[in-house]
Amino acid sequence: MRHTVGISEMIASKNPADVLITYSLGSCIGVVVYDPVALVGGMAHCMLPLSKIDKAKAEKKPCMFIDSGIPVLLNEVLKMGAQMKDLVVKVAGGSQLMDDKKLFRIGERNYAVLRKLLWKNNILIKAEDVGGQISRTLTLEIATGRVAIKSKGKEWEL
Repeated sequence: MRHTVGISEMIASKNPADVLITYSLGSCIGVVVYDPVALVGGMAHCMLPLSKIDKAKAEKKPCMFIDSGIPVLLNEVLKMGAQMKDLVVKVAGGSQLMDDKKLFRIGERNYAVLRKLLWKNNILIKAEDVGGQISRTLTLEIATGRVAIKSKGKEWEL
């Protein structure tokens, strides 16, 4: 069954029939975590790097922010039986859309905060497709752990 992960949302699953998908990753970051041993996975679609800009929003929608959303994603897959040592992390997004003068650099900042947060937790990114000036669609198949990206009519595995 196909489940859409909306902006500022997260879904985790251990149902092999599930496919998680998120659309329109521009400056947002899509993060997939998957345990190939437990066959548990999850996906988050985070908009902004740091929750300190709006604590109230972070409490209501932690996945709006990298620093509050990624711990929620990790905790959810661990509760479903994933093991930290077996996690495979893949990342997409972080584009520089509509910021030609590079004033805000949201995509770049999102990616930097994500890397730092994962590094502090001894988690490495296995594969990524970040930056540039494209929008991406990201999918995760729970049964196989296959992660794919679609953009501009093309699809590739991550």
